[in-house]
Amino acid sequence: MADIYPADPDFPDAYPTAATDAARDIADVPAVEIITTVALHLMTASAVACGLGEGGEDEADLAEARILINALAALVVGAAPDLGTFHAGPLRDGLKTVQLAFREASAFPDPPGKGPGERFTGPVN
Repeated sequence: MADIYPADPDFPDAYPTAATDAARDIADVPAVEIITTVALHLMTASAVACGLGEGGEDEADLAEARILINALAALVVGAAPDLGTFHAGPLRDGLKTVQLAFREASAFPDPPGKGPGERFTGPVN
């Protein structure tokens, strides 16, 4: 609609744009749902970068996986108190899974406590 109708400074809401529609839609989504959705995207991308996707080791990129796992760990650990155990528990389990997958995929595993995300989670075994 914004492309069809010019903005009217006297009536800014007369013709909603896609951005205002999206802002209204996202305002209705609970924070827990947004956080878990972002975490699942990071977890999925991490798993693929560790070579766990359909493409297997051909898609593995451990440098990218490290970045993604660090971001995932920061999000999960930082948001856990607000998420509660119902939501945080499965996210922690998924995080640990991709951390272990990274260690297994690495030709030269990091020392305990130095792997991706471990500055937030502590050593993962």
